Amino acid sequence: MTDTLLSDANRRLEKALQYVSIHEDAAERLKHPKASLTVSIPVRMDNGSLRVFQGYRVRYDDSRGPTKGGVRFHPSVTLDEVQSLAFWMTFKCAALNIPFGGAKGGITVNPKELSKFELERLSRGYVDAIADFIGPNIDIPAPDVYTNSMIMGWMMDQYNIIHRQITPGVVTGKPIPMGGSLGRETATAMGAFFTIQTILPKLDRSPQNTTVAVQGFGNAGAVIAELLFRAGYKVVAVSDSQGAVYAQQGLDIPSIRKIKESIRGVQAVYCEGSVCSLVDHEVLTNAELLELDVDILIPAALENQITETNAGNIRARYIFEVANGPITSGADAILEAQGIQVFPDILVNAGGVTVSYFEWVQNRSGFYWSLEEVNHRLQEKMTEETERIWSIAQELNCSMRTAAYVHALKRLSGAIEAKGTRDDYLA
Repeated sequence: MTDTLLSDANRRLEKALQYVSIHEDAAERLKHPKASLTVSIPVRMDNGSLRVFQGYRVRYDDSRGPTKGGVRFHPSVTLDEVQSLAFWMTFKCAALNIPFGGAKGGITVNPKELSKFELERLSRGYVDAIADFIGPNIDIPAPDVYTNSMIMGWMMDQYNIIHRQITPGVVTGKPIPMGGSLGRETATAMGAFFTIQTILPKLDRSPQNTTVAVQGFGNAGAVIAELLFRAGYKVVAVSDSQGAVYAQQGLDIPSIRKIKESIRGVQAVYCEGSVCSLVDHEVLTNAELLELDVDILIPAALENQITETNAGNIRARYIFEVANGPITSGADAILEAQGIQVFPDILVNAGGVTVSYFEWVQNRSGFYWSLEEVNHRLQEKMTEETERIWSIAQELNCSMRTAAYVHALKRLSGAIEAKGTRDDYLA
């Protein structure tokens, strides 16, 4: 059988099943997505031509509640990728004890090649095609790679037009004036920061003697880099899709974020007011950044960045997965043999879906929280579940990834088995 992202993702499930006893009915259910939808989206381009884009939406499992997951616009989007992302989201929601199942969506497109008008038509066309597949009690989309609050606002508005009613809970990550939640745009990075802060004392480390490299300088990567910088960590390398900058003495992350906004690239700079000056640095590739000798490596870009091909070259002591699926199952074994500890995506980057849940709750109640309350609730949730997963890893003497899957499996299996298993019918 041809190896796929989904089959690779299922290997994590198989490993976790060695540590936890669940009914075979539940194990079988979790190996397959509940529903997968492929759609064609015709878009009239600005020059009058017609292009048809492929779109996908997958609802993986809804045993614990309506499904939840982002929508990405990227040239590499495939049904296999979307199914895998929905699989990870299923376990992420269960690991954080959020009453959602897992879903994901995407469109195969390079959004950088489209005008703002074309992006709006594409976003609304996607909702036209999947409107019967989503809903606040069925499946709730959110932002992902190359989608943002404005795109979510277009999608919500199109759903409202189709159903002739205002339904803010149909998507999350939307603009604040349309019912979005404070803290949602920084939630993925903030959740990762709380996880790192919870774990660091267990590793007998302090921020001041901890070096960090961040691959990916988008919404999540740039924010986590700045949060760590302001907390006293030495962030020595960052990268975007065009390449990386590295400075052994550390980088001034707020300055790099400032210059990134103007030149759409990363440069090692230090800014005073509006004046930014280059500082001593090396220019690296993204692949070279991954292999730097640092304490913490944070992949915050796309999946499959560390594979069996380059895992043997990784020199970081700890890896915190802010991206979804940046490490393949084959690479996991190599990293573990080298003594590199991996903190998995289904825990580390769960801040995004957690605050999406908070947004959904606020939409349904019509009562909105302050930024302080959102961040306080997020910190409580991330800290509590990080502590539980750490304890499971110590108790079972297994990796944090396996412990996170074990933790999620117990909750998922409970919901699935509550509906009846073979034993109930043959008793």
